[in-house]
Amino acid sequence: MDYSNFIIMNHELSLVVVLVALLLADLFGKNKRIFQFFAMGLFLVHTVLGFTHWNIGEATAFSGMYVTSEIHVLVKNILNIGTLIVFIFAFYWNENKNRNQVGEFYFLTLSTLLGMYFMVSAEHFLLFYIGLETASIPMATLVAFNKNKKESAEAAAKYILTAAFSSAVMLFGISLMYGACGSLYYGDILIKFQTTPLHIMALIFMFAGIGFKISLVPFHLWTADTYEGAPTSVTAYLSVISKGAAAFALLCIMIKAFANYPDTWQNFLWWIIVITITIGNLFALRQKNMKRFLAFSSISQAGYIMLGVIAGTPQGMAAMVYYVFIYLFTNLAAFGVISAIENKSDKLTMDDYNGLYSTNPKLSFVMMLAMFSLGGIPPFAGFFSKFFIFAAAAEQGQYLLVFLALLNTIISLCYYLWVVKAMFINKSENPIPAFNSDNMTKIGLIICTVAMIILGFISPIYDKIIAISFGM
Repeated sequence: MDYSNFIIMNHELSLVVVLVALLLADLFGKNKRIFQFFAMGLFLVHTVLGFTHWNIGEATAFSGMYVTSEIHVLVKNILNIGTLIVFIFAFYWNENKNRNQVGEFYFLTLSTLLGMYFMVSAEHFLLFYIGLETASIPMATLVAFNKNKKESAEAAAKYILTAAFSSAVMLFGISLMYGACGSLYYGDILIKFQTTPLHIMALIFMFAGIGFKISLVPFHLWTADTYEGAPTSVTAYLSVISKGAAAFALLCIMIKAFANYPDTWQNFLWWIIVITITIGNLFALRQKNMKRFLAFSSISQAGYIMLGVIAGTPQGMAAMVYYVFIYLFTNLAAFGVISAIENKSDKLTMDDYNGLYSTNPKLSFVMMLAMFSLGGIPPFAGFFSKFFIFAAAAEQGQYLLVFLALLNTIISLCYYLWVVKAMFINKSENPIPAFNSDNMTKIGLIICTVAMIILGFISPIYDKIIAISFGM
C-alpha cells in the first residue's frame, strides 16, 4: 500500500487524531466538565484547521476511490460548523443529565462525522457504502442514549431496523450496478450506464438507501418517532448534519454517475420532491410535540434541498450547499430553544409555548426568527436560500415543480406562524417560568441568530460557493 494516499485526507486524519485524543482523555480523565471543554476546544481547532485546506486543489487517492477538491472541503467545513454548534447546545445536557456518558457522546458523534466525510469524498460505491454504515451505526447508539426512557429505546430500534433494511436494499442495488456495469467507480458507471430495466432497477434500489438518510418520502417513516425519542441534541444533529452530508453525496452520485441519462432519474425524483414537500407540510400541520413538528418540517425541507439535485448543474450544487449552510443555523436555532426549555422545564408541546414571550422574551425572539427563516420570509437568510434553490431548478425548465414548491411554502408558513402565535399572542395561566439559559446555550443561540440575520445579505458567500461549484 502506498501510504502517501493518506496525505490528502486532511479532514479525515485530523478527525481521527481528535477521536484518539478524546478516547484517551475519557479513559484517564476524571473531571467531566474539563473533558467537555477539552473536547470542544480540540474540535474547534480541527474546524479551524479545516479552512486551511481550502486551496489544495483537486486530488484523488486509492486508485480514484477517494477525491477531494474545494467543494468537498467546503461541505466538510460546513458539517464541522454544525457539529460544533450541536456540541455547544449539548453542554448543559451532558453536564447535568448525561454526566456518566459524556465521553461516549463525543466519540460516537465524531465517529458518525467521519463516516459522512467518506460519503462526501467517495468516487466509488464501496467507499460510499462504508461511509454510510460508519455514519449510521453509531447514530443508532446516540438515538438510544436516554437509556431510562422507553421512547429513546423505541426510537433507536426503529432507526436501526429501518437503517438495516435500507442498507440491504441499497447494497442489492449496488450489486446489480456492478453486475450491469462491471465497475463501482462513478466515472465507469457514467460511461456504461444504459436505460435497460436492470440498470434502472439498480439505480432505484441505490436511491432508496440514500433516501432513507435524507428522510425523503416514502423512506421517511422512521423520522418522527426517532426525532421525538432521541435526546434533543442528537435530534438536532440528525436533522441537519446527517441530512446535509447525504444530500451532497446524492448530488455527486447523480452528476458523476448518471449524468448521461438525466431523464431516467429526474422523472421519479420530480415526484418524490413533490410528495416529500407536500406530505411533510401536511403532517407538520397536525403536530403538537415540538420535536415531531420539526421532524416533519425537516422532511419538507429535504424536498426543497432536492431541488438542487434535480437541477443537476453547478448552480444547483451551489444553491444546495448554500441552502444546507443556512438551514444549519436556522434549524439549530430552533432546536437550541427547544433544548433550553426542555432542560429547565421538561415541556415539549406547542401548547406549553403559549405566552412564552411574557416570561422568556429573548428565547421567543430567537424562535420567531428561526420560524421566519425556515418559512422563507424576507429579509432573513432562509428567504435567500429558497430563492437561489428555486432559481437553480427554474433555470433547468422545472417551472411546474418550482410552482408546486412555492404553493407548499404557503402551507409551511401556516404551521411556522402557529409557533409564533403561541408565543406572542396566545395566553396561558401557567406559562413556562422565566429562567436564565446556561452560558453555552446563550453562545450557540447568539451565533445562530446573527447568522440568520446577516448571512443572506453577504453575497460574497454565495458567489464563492458558485465559483467553487463551477470549478468542480
